[in-house]
Amino acid sequence: MTTYKKAYIAGGCFWGMEDLFRKRPGIVDTEVGYLGGENDFPTYRNHPGHAEGIELTYNPEETNFKEILDYFYRVHDPTTIDRQGNDRGSSYRSAIFYQNDEEKQIAEDFIKVVDASNRWPSKVVTTLEPFTKFWVAEEYHQDYLVKNPNGYTCHFERFDNSFIPS
Repeated sequence: MTTYKKAYIAGGCFWGMEDLFRKRPGIVDTEVGYLGGENDFPTYRNHPGHAEGIELTYNPEETNFKEILDYFYRVHDPTTIDRQGNDRGSSYRSAIFYQNDEEKQIAEDFIKVVDASNRWPSKVVTTLEPFTKFWVAEEYHQDYLVKNPNGYTCHFERFDNSFIPS
């Protein structure tokens, strides 16, 4: 029996990230919510310091944390501080919420790979933050782009090929 794992990332508006990741091999569930902020029980109207993020439940027999980061860096701009597309503010920061030292090291190493690739016009500003708690967002945010296929998103696949060398 497979034991699933979870990963927590933020890369701007959570709708677009969720919609892209839900289709990835090995991703068995996605949930949007709030991470890394100041208050308990955050809401869309009250989430000071929280990032709009996603909880990814994945099958480690089909994908891994490094592959998740690879796709993360291909679908959002990790070089803008507190901004994605038209969205501005710390809620829209690029962040990886690591759960242990191994994930932190993988994230640190992967940022070096992304920077060395020179695919982005400037250096990665993704913050590495210790995971504390994931607060599930309101129901109307869950699967938003499935429910509203013409809804706003600033996320798309910017690079076809992986940052991970073959």
